Amino acid sequence: MPDHHILVVDDEDMIRDSLVEYLDENGYRATGAVDGRDALSKLAAPGWRPCVILLDLMMPIMDGKTFRTRQLLDPELAQIPVIVLSAFQGVAKWASDLKLPDHLSKPFKLDDLLRLVHKHCPV
Repeated sequence: MPDHHILVVDDEDMIRDSLVEYLDENGYRATGAVDGRDALSKLAAPGWRPCVILLDLMMPIMDGKTFRTRQLLDPELAQIPVIVLSAFQGVAKWASDLKLPDHLSKPFKLDDLLRLVHKHCPV
């Protein structure tokens, strides 16, 4: 059975918590992280790997770009797909520069998010 765990990395509590709840209601197990550093800490825990990471770009402490750079330095973590979620105007270019084909501009439709998540993590 595939792992249906998703890591939601967003510094906005309401967005992060809402996404975790929505994903949980749609057959996934979601965990939130407040920034890139928190996400790397969670990924360092033994015993689980998410099937996909939902990543905001603009966050304090460690932003999405820095997280992605560090993720790619670890061969095990580099294999985890990432979907960029951002209100940043140039989200498509950032996603392309980070070698991430999947992105959504905030605000986005939850059906669009679920479609992308399901692409990487079918239930």
